[in-house]
Amino acid sequence: MRHTAQASPSVVGRVLGLLGAFSTQRPVLTLSELSRRADLPLSTTHRLVRELTERGALERDPSGGYRIGLWLWEVASLAPHGAELRESALPFLEDLYEATHQNVQLAVLDGVEVVYVERISGRHAIRIQSRVGGRLPVHATGVGLVLLAHAPSEVQERVLAGPLKRYSPRTIVSPAQLRRVLADVRREGFAVSEGQIELDAISVAAPVYGENDTVVAAISIVVPVEGTDPRTLVPAVRAAARGISRVLGAPRALRAAEGMRRETD
Repeated sequence: MRHTAQASPSVVGRVLGLLGAFSTQRPVLTLSELSRRADLPLSTTHRLVRELTERGALERDPSGGYRIGLWLWEVASLAPHGAELRESALPFLEDLYEATHQNVQLAVLDGVEVVYVERISGRHAIRIQSRVGGRLPVHATGVGLVLLAHAPSEVQERVLAGPLKRYSPRTIVSPAQLRRVLADVRREGFAVSEGQIELDAISVAAPVYGENDTVVAAISIVVPVEGTDPRTLVPAVRAAARGISRVLGAPRALRAAEGMRRETD
C-alpha cells in the first residue's frame, strides 16, 4: 500500500527551518517559539538548538532567548557575492556616501528578491527598510529594478506574472507598467524609484558588471524626496558603478576607461 503522507524533513531541513524562523522583526526567539515557527517537537528543537549553540550558529541572548550566532556571519562572508564584491565596491560606496551623507547600498539578485550586501548610512540619513543581509522585492526598489531589467527572461516573466505587492500608493503593481520601466532602465542605464516603499525616499541605482559583462550587482543612493532632483545624482551613481565594474574586470568598463585615458593623453 502506497502512503501519500509527506515525508518527515531531514536533519538538514529541520536545521534550516530553525534558522529560517528568525526575522528582522523577531531576531530573538525562545525555545518554544522556535519549536512553533519551525513546526518541530520541543524535544527535537531543544536538541538541535543545543548543537547549533555549541557550534556558534546560534547564541544565547541575555533574556534567555536565542539569536543568530557570529559563526554564521563568518560562513556567509565566504559567499562569492560577499567579501570579494563588497571589498571591490567599498571604496566607491564610501565616495558616494561622502557626496550626500545619506544611504548608499550594494545589492545582488537572489531569485525574485534583492539581498543587500553592503550599506553605508549617515546619522542624519533618511530612514529606510533595507539592511545588510536583508531582502526586499525587485519591483519596488531601485537596485531591484536594475537587477530585474538585466535578469534572465524567465526571472523577469516570473515577477511580471505577479502578484506585485503594494507597499505604498506609488508602488508599481501593474505588470505592463513594470515592463515599460524595465525597458527604460535597460535603455538609460539607471533606475529611479520614488516612494515605492517609503513615500519620502527616492532611490537612484545603476548596474555593476562582472568579468563576462553580465550584471552581477547594483548600487544605489537613497535620499529624501523633498528638495532632491534625482537626475543630479545619476552621473555620480553611474560613475561609481563603472568603477566597481572596472575593478571586477568587466570588459566594457575597461574599454571605457581606456577610451577616457586616450582622450586625456
